[in-house]
Amino acid sequence: MDFIELENTYSANNYDPLPIVLARGRGVFVWDQKGKRYFDMMSAYSAVSHGHTHPRLISALNTQVTQLAIVSRAFYTDKLGEFLKKACETTGQDKALPMVTGAEAVETALKAARKWAYTVKGVEKNKAEIISCEGNFHGRTITIVGMSTEEQYKEGFGPFPPGLVNIPYGDASALEAAITPNTAAFIVEPIQGEGGIIVPPEGYLAECARICKKHNVLLLCDEIQTGLGRTGRFLASQHDDVVPDGLMLGKALGGGLLPVSLFLAKKEVMDVFTPGDHGSTFGGNPLAAAVGLEALNVTIEKQLPEQSEKLGNHFMEELRAINSPLIKEVRGRGLLIGVEIDSSKTSARAVCEALMNKGLLSKETHETVVRLAPPLVITKNELNQAIEIIKSTLESMS
Repeated sequence: MDFIELENTYSANNYDPLPIVLARGRGVFVWDQKGKRYFDMMSAYSAVSHGHTHPRLISALNTQVTQLAIVSRAFYTDKLGEFLKKACETTGQDKALPMVTGAEAVETALKAARKWAYTVKGVEKNKAEIISCEGNFHGRTITIVGMSTEEQYKEGFGPFPPGLVNIPYGDASALEAAITPNTAAFIVEPIQGEGGIIVPPEGYLAECARICKKHNVLLLCDEIQTGLGRTGRFLASQHDDVVPDGLMLGKALGGGLLPVSLFLAKKEVMDVFTPGDHGSTFGGNPLAAAVGLEALNVTIEKQLPEQSEKLGNHFMEELRAINSPLIKEVRGRGLLIGVEIDSSKTSARAVCEALMNKGLLSKETHETVVRLAPPLVITKNELNQAIEIIKSTLESMS
C-alpha cells in the first residue's frame, strides 16, 4: 500500500512532511515501514522527551486504561488530584487547570488573564490587553494566531480579537514601553522554538518579571515546548530564577503517548474561575492524569533536566566545531538546538532530506533552521553517532 499517496488523498493539505513512512519507535529511534532505523532528532516537537514507548509510561497507560479512562469533570476521580499536586509542587504554582492540547492551555491562560484584569486589577470591561512577542508561536487557534507576526499563520483567518499587542522579542525596555493601565498580561516563550530556536539575552526574563511586578501585569510563560527538562532545567524560566504568575505545560507532559496539557498559576489568578466559566470534556481525565503523573516522576527521578544540560553542552560544542560553509549559526539551550543554514547555499529542507537519507530525522523551521531536539533519554554514545551523521552529511553537501 502506498501510505504517502493514501494520506495525501484523504488528508487536508496543511503539512509538508518529509517523504518517509514511520511504523514503530523505541527510545531515540524510529523505523520506517521497510525496517530502516533512524535517529529521531525531532521528538515530535519535544512531545517525546522520554523517548518512544518508555516502559514506565507504557505500564502506567496500560494499568489505567483497564481501570478507568474517561468520565469527564462532572465527577471526581482518584487520579487527577495527585497529578495536579505533583505538577504544582514541582513548578512552584498554587493551582492547575487541566486541558488537552498546548493551544488549549494557552487559551485558558488568556481567559484567566483577562478575567483577572477585570475582577482583580480593575481594568474597564472589554478593554484588557495581552502583550506578546514578535516571532512567537503559541498555537493555531483564531485568538492565538491573532497574536502571531507570521503572515501565513494569519492570512485568510481574520478578523482577530482586539486587545493583542506585539513587541520585539528579547527587548525588556519594549515591554515596559508597551504597558498601559489596560495591560492584563505578558505572554512569552523563554526560548522561541518554532520561531527558530531564538535564545533571548541573559537576564531578559528576570527583567521582564521585574517590570511586570512593578506595573501589576501578569507574567505568563509558555513552557509547552521548553518545559520538563528540554533546556537543561525543569522549566526554562528557571535559568533566570523566575517563577511566573502563570505557565503552560504540554507536549512531553503526555509522555509521548497522549495529549496532556496544564495551565498552572498563582491562587489569585486561578481563583477567578467559577463553575461553568471554563472546561474540557477530556481535560484531566484519569488516563491522562496517570500518564502525566508518571511523566513528571520519570523526568525528576531519571534527572532528565541534568542529562539535557550535560549532553546539550556537548552537542552544541560539537556542532559549533563543524567547519561547514552551510552553517551560519548554532544556538540553543540543553537539547533544544537550532542550526541556521546559509540560504544562499542551500535550504534547511534540503539538509533535512539529506539527513533523512543517512538515517537521521529532523525538520526545518522558518525554512532556514534545522531543529535538533532528541529525546532526553539519549545516551552520549547515541548522541555521538548522531553527530557523526550530521558532520558527514554537511561535508557531503558542501
